[in-house]
Amino acid sequence: MKQDNLIANVLLTALAPLIWGSTYLVTTEFLPPDRPFTAAVLRCLPAGVLLLLWTRTLPKAGDWGKTAALAFLNIGFFQAMLFIAAYRLPGGLAAVLSSTQVLMVLLLLRFIGRETVAKAAWLFALLGVVGVAMLVLSPHAKSDTLGIVAALAGAASMASGVFFGKRWQVDLPLPALTGWQLFLGGLMLLPVAAWRETLPAAFTAANIGGYLYLCLFGAVLSYALYFRGIAKLPPAAVSSLGLLSPVCAFILGWLFLQQHMNTVSLIGFVLVLVSVFGVQRAAHRK
Repeated sequence: MKQDNLIANVLLTALAPLIWGSTYLVTTEFLPPDRPFTAAVLRCLPAGVLLLLWTRTLPKAGDWGKTAALAFLNIGFFQAMLFIAAYRLPGGLAAVLSSTQVLMVLLLLRFIGRETVAKAAWLFALLGVVGVAMLVLSPHAKSDTLGIVAALAGAASMASGVFFGKRWQVDLPLPALTGWQLFLGGLMLLPVAAWRETLPAAFTAANIGGYLYLCLFGAVLSYALYFRGIAKLPPAAVSSLGLLSPVCAFILGWLFLQQHMNTVSLIGFVLVLVSVFGVQRAAHRK
């Protein structure tokens, strides 16, 4: 891959986690409280319908199972765990737990993919977790067992989606692949949302704006860019870009929620950037 194409692919893929970094702000400030599954359904299902109406392309007969499995890993299960963690954990703790996704991808590459993983990749991935902790974790953060389990399960689900998304070459154009995953994943979440939650008596303008943002930007645009990155970049390189999500969340919290910035958080900010750069180099050298 030419250097200019490589940089363009990395930058385009990086836009997805940067957009996802706004999820915690939007969830806490704009959405109705205590409805994680409803938020996940309204984020994914309408986005999938829009893309399918546009593309009108069906998976081939042998690709339905792979498409459904990827929809479960990348959308259905992951989104449910994401919003449970968002509602039950402080954003900093959820971000630290989610940052372990890079290490999980490396474990999948090593023990299932039987690939040799450079020692530098392990070290930089671990450095990223430390950096995220220094960046966003408050010493007074309250833990919640269900929230912690949900955050780790979500990280494992997304790591598996990246790993198998690279190994399984589903023969669909990118918009159709994105649409089917969002649609099927949203359908998986729909009965759970209907069983566990009720819709608010009325949606405010802020609620509607929040859901529209999560649907159009947090799903349609960001997942299209992310799945494109999975197709064009090594799995470790894609997952390391996910560390940019807590960086974005931290910056937004500092700008809009008066969150504190100090020397420790600035060091963590630098460590995360070093981690992303280091994993990228190790992955592309491989």
